[in-house]
Amino acid sequence: QVQLVESGGGLVEPGGSLRLSCAASGFTFSSYVMSWYRQAPGKEREMVAAITPAGNNRHYADSVKGRFTISRDNAKNTVYLQMNNLKPEDTAVYYCNAVRQQLGVKLDYWGQGTQATVSS
Repeated sequence: QVQLVESGGGLVEPGGSLRLSCAASGFTFSSYVMSWYRQAPGKEREMVAAITPAGNNRHYADSVKGRFTISRDNAKNTVYLQMNNLKPEDTAVYYCNAVRQQLGVKLDYWGQGTQATVSS
């Protein structure tokens, strides 16, 4: 059974930090591109950061470059999102995503999300 379980969300003041974790099970974690998405109230879900299976390439949305860092530990089947210098506009539900192509089929899994709120 595939599971992606996010944790680490919470309430933080502007300028603060949060570290999100996503623990994966039920699939070959090290073969998947892992990403973090977020969805704010009334807005569409957007990709925040992505990391390749070996962890040697990363991509960030322009809005978080220089503030967020995605990393992964394939031995622990876990992907992280370190969020620094948080802004109120970073408030959203953050989702973990795993994706790969296999024999022409897209395998795509999602976590249940974790709420991050930036407010004074």
